Amino acid sequence: MKQTFYGGVHPNDRKGATRDQAVKPLSAPPKQVVIAMSMHIGAPCKPIVAKGDQVTVGQKIGEIAGLGAPIHASVSGTVTAVEPRPYTGGSKVMSVVIDNDFQDTFGSELTPHPDYSSLTPDEIVEIVKEAGITGMGGAGFPSHVKISSGIGKVDTLILNGAECEPYITADHRLMLEQGERVLGGVRILMQAFGLKTATIGVEANKEDAIEHLKALVGGRGDIQVESLRTRYPQGAEKQLIQRITGREVPPGGLPAHVGCAVFNVGTAAAVYDAVVEGKPLTHRIVTITGGAVKEPCNRLVPLGTSFQYLIDEAKGFSEDPDRVLTGGPMMGIAQFTMDVGVIKGTNAVLCLTKAEAAPVAAEEVCLRCGRCVNVCPMHLTPVYMHLYAEKGLWKEAEALNVMDCIECGSCNYICPGRLHLVQSFRVTKLELRNLAAKEKAAKEAAKA
Repeated sequence: MKQTFYGGVHPNDRKGATRDQAVKPLSAPPKQVVIAMSMHIGAPCKPIVAKGDQVTVGQKIGEIAGLGAPIHASVSGTVTAVEPRPYTGGSKVMSVVIDNDFQDTFGSELTPHPDYSSLTPDEIVEIVKEAGITGMGGAGFPSHVKISSGIGKVDTLILNGAECEPYITADHRLMLEQGERVLGGVRILMQAFGLKTATIGVEANKEDAIEHLKALVGGRGDIQVESLRTRYPQGAEKQLIQRITGREVPPGGLPAHVGCAVFNVGTAAAVYDAVVEGKPLTHRIVTITGGAVKEPCNRLVPLGTSFQYLIDEAKGFSEDPDRVLTGGPMMGIAQFTMDVGVIKGTNAVLCLTKAEAAPVAAEEVCLRCGRCVNVCPMHLTPVYMHLYAEKGLWKEAEALNVMDCIECGSCNYICPGRLHLVQSFRVTKLELRNLAAKEKAAKEAAKA
């Protein structure tokens, strides 16, 4: 039985600045790209090019070293450095720096399959793997792993077109302008899972995209486009599954445990490009927006393009920003430098004015109002998890299932005391992972 999901909030969507802005290529290609070797959940890729090498668009430059997806050059030109560079996550990671020769010489090793009907699931998985496709909604989970682990277990395929974060319109414009690529990718995923139907969930504030996709599906009826009541964080996969199917993913569980697989619409389009056209993932749509930029826009961007270059593309700052985020205001990460480059999960560069940014309280005080508990979509108790985190009681926070927190920011949004709840949960998770690693090392040492 279909139903709504628990919790959630209703922030102003603030998408008006770019909702009607068509996706365009950059006015001029970047002179240089800095391509991080960590664009996914899992181990960073190992660079397989060196300084002085000539590379082409689509050439593999990073090979997986465990869980991950390979990384490809987004421009053709000369590798000028292979070294740690600033990264959107706040640290430095190994990166490949390429000076653009502006020739766009294409050199992918993928084979196009305009008629993919004869491909086996394993062949589709291999193509998706070699194309370096990861979740395009921000999570960055390697798509080939999600497909291969779900074959034989998944009976419901869901495409995430909710794009519930305020300001961001990259997926909206993709569905509206390039719906054929999205639907083509959905049908390839259906073939991989052996399914005859799929559902695309799109929030109701994108009515034009809903109608466009429905028109493209036409009488085939194999893909249902469902309008969803606008509500945050509906784009989180567990909440989307509950909204579409009524099934609840158990704590610590995965969508496959309830027979579901969820992919972002951008991921579906990338699957289409890889299988049908033989193109690996080298570009993505990015929304450059916020009150601090002069001309908000949507652009098709080569991976590795610097945030500063994108801000310049939006005609620069209209006023000094209070902060610049990668992603939206709810889950986005504030950047310490504009020299970071676009990665596969970068759907927006958000430049907030002081008026737009949340005010900082003079003193953070928990009022025990319980609002954070009411809005948490994961049925957690943020107030108590935060109290344990403040005192360094990591195991006690773990007992309250802090590892299930999806860091959606609903508790931050609703908190009248302006507590930095999500930040304390991120710290807690990091501490718990470090404790687990130390315990594992101690056990191995004792065993040795």
